[in-house]
Amino acid sequence: MSNLKRLSVNGLAFYQFDGLSSYSDLYHGAFTRLGGVSQAPYASLNLARSVGDEAQIVQENNRRMLSVFDLTPDRATTAWLVHGRLVAVMTSADAGSYKQGYDAIITRERGLALTMRFADCVPIVFFDPVQQAIGLAHAGWRGVAVNVIAATVDALRDNFGSHPRDLWAGIGPCISADRYRVGQEVIDQVTPACPPHAPIALRQPDDSLHLDLNTAVSAQLQACGVENIEDSALCTASNTTEWFSHRAENGKTGRFGVVIGLRE
Repeated sequence: MSNLKRLSVNGLAFYQFDGLSSYSDLYHGAFTRLGGVSQAPYASLNLARSVGDEAQIVQENNRRMLSVFDLTPDRATTAWLVHGRLVAVMTSADAGSYKQGYDAIITRERGLALTMRFADCVPIVFFDPVQQAIGLAHAGWRGVAVNVIAATVDALRDNFGSHPRDLWAGIGPCISADRYRVGQEVIDQVTPACPPHAPIALRQPDDSLHLDLNTAVSAQLQACGVENIEDSALCTASNTTEWFSHRAENGKTGRFGVVIGLRE
């Protein structure tokens, strides 16, 4: 579990992991939907153009989010998510742009912020204090099924020499098992990607099936050798005052932002 700290800067509310609080040269935050300029149904800090919001409004929201860390959009990079397992190594050449078709991004470059957008899927934040490397991954049920977690851990090892035992991983706000009803076909695809006997599928009294993404991601991290894991335990679908939730808002909603970076 986690003791997340809720902060507010210039009207923007965001949460920070306790496990990263002691690293003064690292900044991060899981930003709520509060403090932006988007109108309903994207109100108000929507970070995604793909949902139908106006580009200049999304740009202003992005500027506001990054300004919390004294950054500008030309010093951040992101990926266009596709629910896959490809990992992109970001460099200063990627600043101010995005890469298409990746669901995890990693870097060791200082002064380059990694950002992603979410609305029920799991944000996973990675930090290697030994190699001074960071990562950010996106995993819904499809991402768990193709094990984007293992792909990210492997990429950190192959590119930066990170040992899994040195990695810290944070599981950000996502839809909880209580709110995530799925069909048997989803369970059938996710189960083989998780360690045997991991309690990822929950049968409810009404005989419905629910998927526990937090448990699935945590189990996959542990299977990779990552021991230092912090779970925010924040449910997006249960608190649409603070979070965008694709499931709870019937697909008509925005995307909240997660940021991590190493200071120059």
